[in-house]
Amino acid sequence: MLNNAFTEKLNYWAGWFTSLKYVMAIKQAFVMLMPVIIVGAFGVLISNMVMGTQSGLAAFETFAFLAEYRPIMGQINYATLNFLTIGAIFMIGLELGKLNGQNNAYSGLLAVICFVAVIPTTYEVVVAGEAFEVTNVIARQYTDTKGLFLGMFIAILSVEVYSKLLTMNSLQIKMPDSVPPNVASSFSALLPSIITVTAIATFGFAFYEISGMTLYDATYAAIQRPLEGAIQSLPGVLLLMFLAQVFWVVGIHGNQMIKPLREPLLLGAIAANMTAYENGEEIPNIITMPFWDIYMSIGGSGVTIGLLVAVFLVCKKRKDMREIAKLSVGPGAFNINEPVVFGMPIMLNPVLAIPFIITPLVTGVIGYYATAIGFAGKAVVMIPWTCPPILSAWLATGGSLGAVVTQLACIVTAIIIYLPFVKICENQFKEQLDNLEAEEEKVEAKEALA
Repeated sequence: MLNNAFTEKLNYWAGWFTSLKYVMAIKQAFVMLMPVIIVGAFGVLISNMVMGTQSGLAAFETFAFLAEYRPIMGQINYATLNFLTIGAIFMIGLELGKLNGQNNAYSGLLAVICFVAVIPTTYEVVVAGEAFEVTNVIARQYTDTKGLFLGMFIAILSVEVYSKLLTMNSLQIKMPDSVPPNVASSFSALLPSIITVTAIATFGFAFYEISGMTLYDATYAAIQRPLEGAIQSLPGVLLLMFLAQVFWVVGIHGNQMIKPLREPLLLGAIAANMTAYENGEEIPNIITMPFWDIYMSIGGSGVTIGLLVAVFLVCKKRKDMREIAKLSVGPGAFNINEPVVFGMPIMLNPVLAIPFIITPLVTGVIGYYATAIGFAGKAVVMIPWTCPPILSAWLATGGSLGAVVTQLACIVTAIIIYLPFVKICENQFKEQLDNLEAEEEKVEAKEALA
């Protein structure tokens, strides 16, 4: 068994981390945002694979009329992916407000207002070689995924300031009892709101005056870009996966632990890819959220689809493992593998823990280099994580057969890695049966002599 002291310590720190209200708010916000991203992905997929005149159905003369409706999908893409930061700010503000005891959506709205108050609303455009200054507009870079980390910071800061001010009786505007409760609560929030928005806007202004940089530029350069470079690199994503797998092995939901760091960066990466794909530009990112799902989490965490096949191939005596594998095939086809993780079990099992940790790292390397050399297409569509293997690779990459072949290669690799460890489990069980039979024979011999 794994070291108990280490397991207990890791469980303690994991529990502490996941109970942080900022972590809880960020995780819940991105869970709620997932349908928005999927809607945007739907628009990208239909736009390119159905209405596209190059590689879509509209390339055929019979269906050429479909191209006329492509702007509809473009608007869906714009309305979802280009405002992802605004949605994240609202949801984080809303969730944090709930955790601070507020039972309405106002904290989410306030967070959005404070964010708009610190970003530039003047934009310079060049027309016919001449520069013009356009005022009262918000550039796309502030509302799409590039503004995520500043948005998260402003959402947390503004809601915390507002929540603190809301508890001060001296700032409450008391209304007569005859006034309806919803009207009275609006007046109670008036002074805290004014102070919060003014303080945040002043902070943004002062930062620019002192540093010569906007909060957006500073946050992106100092925090978001380095994190993107780290997590969207092969070593970075492998480290993140390794940590997730270690948490799983000690009985902690690994994906939940890494979600606050993984979701903003990898969802931001696929959003950038979808926008580039929609606009016919070069796809920028290899490592995205779908990359994680189609190469490093096939059948669920640990690429346990390989474990299921290995059990069916090797296990003859271990009927318990075969039965669990049979029960797990259905959920595993949709990348749900809790029956395997807790039923085999994999957690706290040193034999199966080794391939469980190693396999997604190996398949991640395979997926990365297959994509880097151009054999497999880059992910350009955000798909639900429950999308079955093969179909997931094809859809996520916009119909890349190379990606499908690469995913199949990852599944075969996973089977090969799991096989010897499943064989060890089989041999251990066989040895236990042999020892038990030997003990029974000894007892029978003694009874015969007696």
